[in-house]
Amino acid sequence: MLINEVIHIVGLSRKSIRYYESVGLINPSRNKNNDYRIYEESDIKKLKIIKFLRELDVPIKELIELDKNNISLDEVLDDRIKKIDYDIENYNKIKRLCIEIMNSNVSYNDINIDKYFRDINILNKEGFTMRDVSVNNKKKVIGAIISSGLFLLMFLFIPVLVTYFQFTESDKIPWPFYFVILIFCLFPAIGIIINLVKRIDEIKGGEEDEASKY
Repeated sequence: MLINEVIHIVGLSRKSIRYYESVGLINPSRNKNNDYRIYEESDIKKLKIIKFLRELDVPIKELIELDKNNISLDEVLDDRIKKIDYDIENYNKIKRLCIEIMNSNVSYNDINIDKYFRDINILNKEGFTMRDVSVNNKKKVIGAIISSGLFLLMFLFIPVLVTYFQFTESDKIPWPFYFVILIFCLFPAIGIIINLVKRIDEIKGGEEDEASKY
């Protein structure tokens, strides 16, 4: 089957599937007629396994070692259990801090901040935080729109300028050349719009954030 079917079945993005292919976790065959990738049932199963283990926060490096039989699944899952136990312990510490502050009946300005600030800093230094540190996709979307908009204006400026002089000046460009200029400028403009739409879909789909974990 083709990659669009795989995306629908497995629920992974195109970018993620391409990445897993680039690191050798899957190796789809190629259609000899059009060079399209052909994904077999074995590829689908492998991608489902990869997605499941990634949801357990198994690093890509460990998946590659698993695939090469350099480490066992038991070793990987044991590491996950230790990580979960570590997180549970830290969440319990946070819970105890919250209960302690509530039981002290203090207001916002009366918290014994030196004590609790020290405790939370210790957890931070150990790599634990409850804050949402995910990337702000809104800023990325705005950035993509602005950059694409600037390029779009550059390509549209020429046909607009040429059109203005074509209809206001007596010395006109021969019409065949006029239409060639329009086509030459409008095709890249359409390409910019299409790429912008794809880029926004990628950002909203989390491909870039997912790739950043690799």
